[in-house]
Amino acid sequence: MSKISTLNAKHYQWGDACDGWHLLKEESLSIIHEKMPPHTAEVRHYHVFSKQFFFMLNGEIVVEKEGEECILYPHQGIEIPAGTTHQIRNEGNAPAEFLVTSQPPAHGDRVVVKKVKSISHVTL
Repeated sequence: MSKISTLNAKHYQWGDACDGWHLLKEESLSIIHEKMPPHTAEVRHYHVFSKQFFFMLNGEIVVEKEGEECILYPHQGIEIPAGTTHQIRNEGNAPAEFLVTSQPPAHGDRVVVKKVKSISHVTL
């Protein structure tokens, strides 16, 4: 039996100096420990097939889900169903750490959504 932690898990960087560690990476399930420095954000997006669950470990994040915002504090979580537009932001002054569970894994399943200021800016 082997233990897994951020010390021995596969590491990757994303966004603006954010970190991720693959704690579990299987065909049907992914669990990632992520760390976001203060004042960073991921792009607004959705996943076609993957549902996700974000669970806070340290710090706090703002979760925008279908245009509604909530703040997650340590030991709180939120589910993001497949097809749901969302964005995670660390607007605080301390790093935020959380677990992201995705079923199936979300890598390669992301569709970026750009916020449009008005309908006149849309090109068909």
